[in-house]
Amino acid sequence: MSSYVISGVSRGLGFEFLRQLSVDPTNTVFGLVRSKAAVEAKVAAEIGRSNIHIIEADTTDPAALKKAAQLVSSKTNGTLDYLIANAALQAKTCLVGFDTLAQDPLALEADLISHFRINTIGPIHLFNAFIPLILAGKTKKVIAISTGAADTEMTLKPDMYQATAYSITKAALNMAVAKFSAVYRETGVLFMAICPGAVDTGSLQIATEEEGALAMAMFGKFKAYSPTFEGPAPVDAAAKSVLGLAYKATVDGGYAGVFMSHTEKKPYL
Repeated sequence: MSSYVISGVSRGLGFEFLRQLSVDPTNTVFGLVRSKAAVEAKVAAEIGRSNIHIIEADTTDPAALKKAAQLVSSKTNGTLDYLIANAALQAKTCLVGFDTLAQDPLALEADLISHFRINTIGPIHLFNAFIPLILAGKTKKVIAISTGAADTEMTLKPDMYQATAYSITKAALNMAVAKFSAVYRETGVLFMAICPGAVDTGSLQIATEEEGALAMAMFGKFKAYSPTFEGPAPVDAAAKSVLGLAYKATVDGGYAGVFMSHTEKKPYL
């Protein structure tokens, strides 16, 4: 029996984590979302398991996260085994580079700030809110979902100019994970960041021919970086792989504070 808190479960990888983790009826699975009613209805319709609990809490709101942690604590006797920081922003600005974004400096700055709030600061607030429960838990694992695009190698090898704010803020998240590990490793808590690879989550919602062409250009960079890349992986396979690594990883097994692919090797795709 294990307890899990996952942020960003309204769709994609987060929703699939709910599905896979709730298969075991002894698990207690909590999903954090910004809009509770819609996700509860989706969970009821598509999963329908009573061991899933949806909590409304924006990860950029420390007060909301504190209340969420109190609610989880009341249902788990003050403990938590796994915390998965999955909530993230990847706006359509990821399809272009700084040369295009520079045409509107104020919009560029706003885009960076939005990505930092959700992709970097949000997880930091999440970790701080739930660390007391993690410390009281038996498994003590904190996983951040990151991206290979945060590795400079994946930018430099194919000259991948896209995904500017997303890459920068996920790289900052990786450093935050390392810093949390530096604080908590000696207490037995595993902090690590995992890249799930390119996953078919539909998050970009390509709507026009121009956006489609830009997306294909980005996939071309993926292919240049990893010649075996044939397209995004199904979300169920990606979630299973990430969870497999999370179960395997240990504090004293070389995983503490690190960022790595779900396959534990490069390339990330």
